[in-house]
Amino acid sequence: MKRLFLLFFFCTLSLQAQFQINGVIRDAETKKSLPFATITVSGGSSAISDVDGKFQLKLHFRPESLTVSYVGYETRSIPLLEIKPFYTLYVLKNTAALKEVVVSNANPANEIISKAIRQKDDNNPQKKLRSFEFKSYNKLLVTAHPDSISGRIDTVFVNEATKGKISKIDSSNYKFKKIIDQQHLFLTEKVSQFQFQKPILKETILGTKMAGFKEPIYEFLGFGLQSFSVYDDKYELFETKYKSPVSDNALKEYRYKILDTASVDKREVFVIYFKNRNKKGLEGLLYIDAENFAVAKAVMRIRGVLDITGIHEFIYLYEQKIWFPISKDFRIVKGKSKEPTKILGGRIEFSAEDDDDSQSKKAASDFTYVSSEMQVFDLAVNTDLKIKKTSVAIEVKDNAIKRDEKFWKQNRTDSLDIRGERTYVVLDSVINKKNIERKIRVGRKIFNGYVPFGPFDLDLRYLLSYNNFEGFRVGLGGITNDRLSKRLRFEGYTAYGLKDKTIKYNLGTAVRIGNFSNTWVGASYTDDVREIASTTFATDKRVFKIYDPRPINISTFYNHKTWRGYIETKIIPKTETLWQLSHSEISPLFDYTFNYNGHLYRDFTMSAAMVSVQWNPFSDYMQTPNGKIEFEKRFPKFAFQFTKSLPNFFANDFDFGKVDTRIEYEKKYLNGQKSAVLLQAGYSFGALPITHLYNTSPNNLTKDNLLQRVTIAGKNSFETMYFNEFFSSEFVMLQLKHGFKRVEIIKNVKPSFVLVTRMAWGNLQHPERHIGIAYKTLNEGFFESGIELNQIFKGFGLTGFYRYGPNQLPRFEDNLAVKLSFVFDFGF
Repeated sequence: MKRLFLLFFFCTLSLQAQFQINGVIRDAETKKSLPFATITVSGGSSAISDVDGKFQLKLHFRPESLTVSYVGYETRSIPLLEIKPFYTLYVLKNTAALKEVVVSNANPANEIISKAIRQKDDNNPQKKLRSFEFKSYNKLLVTAHPDSISGRIDTVFVNEATKGKISKIDSSNYKFKKIIDQQHLFLTEKVSQFQFQKPILKETILGTKMAGFKEPIYEFLGFGLQSFSVYDDKYELFETKYKSPVSDNALKEYRYKILDTASVDKREVFVIYFKNRNKKGLEGLLYIDAENFAVAKAVMRIRGVLDITGIHEFIYLYEQKIWFPISKDFRIVKGKSKEPTKILGGRIEFSAEDDDDSQSKKAASDFTYVSSEMQVFDLAVNTDLKIKKTSVAIEVKDNAIKRDEKFWKQNRTDSLDIRGERTYVVLDSVINKKNIERKIRVGRKIFNGYVPFGPFDLDLRYLLSYNNFEGFRVGLGGITNDRLSKRLRFEGYTAYGLKDKTIKYNLGTAVRIGNFSNTWVGASYTDDVREIASTTFATDKRVFKIYDPRPINISTFYNHKTWRGYIETKIIPKTETLWQLSHSEISPLFDYTFNYNGHLYRDFTMSAAMVSVQWNPFSDYMQTPNGKIEFEKRFPKFAFQFTKSLPNFFANDFDFGKVDTRIEYEKKYLNGQKSAVLLQAGYSFGALPITHLYNTSPNNLTKDNLLQRVTIAGKNSFETMYFNEFFSSEFVMLQLKHGFKRVEIIKNVKPSFVLVTRMAWGNLQHPERHIGIAYKTLNEGFFESGIELNQIFKGFGLTGFYRYGPNQLPRFEDNLAVKLSFVFDFGF
């Protein structure tokens, strides 16, 4: 979701110092680049070349000379009489014996890393210090270096009549360079206060501004670029976690090599190169203190379709004898890929490489990169702290977007250059002129299935739908929004089925009694139909679908007239909870009778209390002036729901209970692949009609011919299980999915290939109670596997599934299911 909210504004930009030196270090004989060479200029500033031997120095003064040093090579110095756009520097191998740092007879680098791992708790500020707090200034740009882009005019010719030279500008690079020379294409800043008291680390955003926007897109403020600590077992780089090079078992994951010794903050350090033993994974540099074996600087890098680098700088606190992080730098540039690569909502696209990329002409977008820099100031350690609202990882102050220029001048650790100042002026004007902020607000509503009309949001779900019982269902409904009131809401809908010729409706209202906890107390009345034996969790977030495929095939429903009162809240950290009392009058709309204690029920009354909890323990939340946001969605996620009848409440007919649980896990890979696991179980006890048991979500029509069963595939439904084939009073189901990156077969045909396996087990207690409907049970299990070829063309795809195991049917054709699929592509 948060990448969607970046859709409208990313393109390119860069932080420009007064003097900038770019270059590459190469072996004088082989001409190969030398990674992690040390480049020092007169005045003391230094840099390390990356894994491609390239380096960049940003200086506020003009240096007189530049020195290159690399282990095993002769040190070389060159005078800087003039600053060139790019330097290619060659160094010679040193034929003298290399002076080796010897710690033991083993690999010296491994010995140093082993000590760093053993002593990391003593060197980790979040382990050693009781508390700390500091302020930080962060600036994020999307940019390109103007000097790197060829901006020449493509065509020059002579007018035969006037003999004058006429130039024709038809180069996109020329236009791009003109823009990037004058401004950045995107810029955002924030000033934060970080507070730590074991084990809680919280960020409070004191001020934030985003070029072009009066109110920032809050999801963007929590975008995970790099980990705060290098000592965590998992290091995060651009929302992907990797095994840390100083994790407990890092020596099994990485190879290490000493490159040099150096000085950081006047303390001697070992410069150690590390690389994952697999082809994919982190590589980079660790500067390890020679005395206490703490990390004094770290360079983390991933190379692939994107080239991502995270740098951590530290300062040594002599009183506490610990290295403390003082700055973080993050950068994304184009990597090596045979396909175009899009990031950040698709607004940055790196073109594909040719087979001989060295000879291919680079487009301006190839020089585009994302840059984020954070500087720490006003540091205090081991002070008495009292952190408020610890349930959120990030809190945005109500006045954060209202800060004046005086605030920014006081808190900027690096003043804006001319291009940065112009970025605010230009983007403020462009976004205001094109009314982009309003378009984003409306776009958010539409994405969630609403169209705003003043104080009322029209709900698109109710306009038109179809199922086998009602036929086409037309309706109208919606909910009031903040323009009417932030504390009171009204909602409702009405619908009419063209086949059953019956009106359905709902009316409800709620009052907000807690802002931070987003607590609402409400009540509603509903007269509608519902699929029998279906399971939903009351805390599930609203998901808008242009179409919902399963109901198209459903024909067995029950009518319910339900009064309910509820409290929904987020007061418990990392949870969403709903407490509900309900009273329902149930009428099955199919041939069914419930036999209980010698009494035959065709209609029945049910009163129940329910609590539903969604728990996301690994996610991070942000409190904004507009409410609480789950900005960092992590897995696994857990859902729990308990329902219990109230025997003496409003003439309840039955005594029963239900327990439902669900676990979801997803893992996305940088190469575009995705794995997902869904585990769900339900258990009911007492006297419960079949309308409220479990059907495990079937999605197959009872037709003899395979082609007659071709319908629309569901998301998590059993595609080879027939409607009303199985019912259970307790069940467990497991779904495994793995999706591969989309592959272009021919022009405009680019399917997404997904492997799916589903299985379920269940049982039905007291089957003699259910009269009038034929069914089976899942005692022996149900199994199906298949392939989804989604988005073959214009969102349409094809799926195929096969049913096997104990419930396999005698006729081969009956075990097959072929379905159409449709995935709406928003373009991000």
